[in-house]
Amino acid sequence: MGQMASEATAEYRELLRNYIKTKDEKYLYRAEQVSKKFIKDQILPEEIVNLHNQSLEEIFEDIPQEYKDSMSFLLETMISYGLAHQEFQTLRDEQLALKSEISVAASMQENLLATITPKADGLDIGVISVPAHQMNGDYHHFIKGEDGSLGIAVADVVGKGVPAALCMSMIKYAVDSFPETMMSPESILTNLNRVVERNVDPSMFITMIYAHYIPKENKFHYASAGHEPGLYYNAKEDTFTELETKGIVLGVAPEARYKQYELELEKDDMLILFTDGVTECRQGDRFLEIEEVLDVIRLYKHLPAQENVNQVFKHFERLQNFQLRDDFTLIIFRKEV
Repeated sequence: MGQMASEATAEYRELLRNYIKTKDEKYLYRAEQVSKKFIKDQILPEEIVNLHNQSLEEIFEDIPQEYKDSMSFLLETMISYGLAHQEFQTLRDEQLALKSEISVAASMQENLLATITPKADGLDIGVISVPAHQMNGDYHHFIKGEDGSLGIAVADVVGKGVPAALCMSMIKYAVDSFPETMMSPESILTNLNRVVERNVDPSMFITMIYAHYIPKENKFHYASAGHEPGLYYNAKEDTFTELETKGIVLGVAPEARYKQYELELEKDDMLILFTDGVTECRQGDRFLEIEEVLDVIRLYKHLPAQENVNQVFKHFERLQNFQLRDDFTLIIFRKEV
């Protein structure tokens, strides 16, 4: 046990002898200090039981056999306990180390995937993206063109944690590397599909919707890769319509092509993009109907877009007792003029 451990065991024997003779509680206090030395020196529980047993045999000449048998029983029990305790401590240390690594990775992900909500002529934009856990499996990214156009990517990685974060980072920098002449949604998704197919593990796939707003046309062009279809809100008719979207998820078919659609907005119309954490909110064990989600968005339609998405999130956060089941990303574009 080493010199320090030997000194502690000798001290333990002496304290036990004095306590048995005097019943003085000061020896109990000093025994607590010795136990701290045992912990520091990593002395196992069964070693302490064995030490106690040997010390008693030195103090008393005649110990009943039944007592010796009971100590043997306790010693065997402590051997199993010690092994289980060591295993638990090892797992606990590994868990703490993993939590620390995930915390660092989450911070890195936040920095790597940071995107600023830009200004766009004639558009009021609201964005909220909240992870259910430390690492966000959702991704959104704005790209402002020199001609005043605006690109927006919304994606969801099927797979969580650090691998998803790395995948998101790869997608962001791939999108940023495309020249402005390739910013059409069909081009973006076609090129990203090849990147994902070559570089991402087959067990993890990505859905994405990409929209491109061109102010001079007053239109959004968009395409989808297996993502949740966005919604169009017609202010004059006070109706929501699901966007027409077709397209296979990224990385499944290397030669996949993506059809491009367009949407023209009038004053107070809205384009709403989101991930499945919005449409799959649950109240207890019940999944909410899409109409319930739309009713909440409609309730706050008079507010600026950012206040709208904030209020919608707070509504569903309360509904789920402040425990998100999935990452929640909601983006609203409202036509101002």
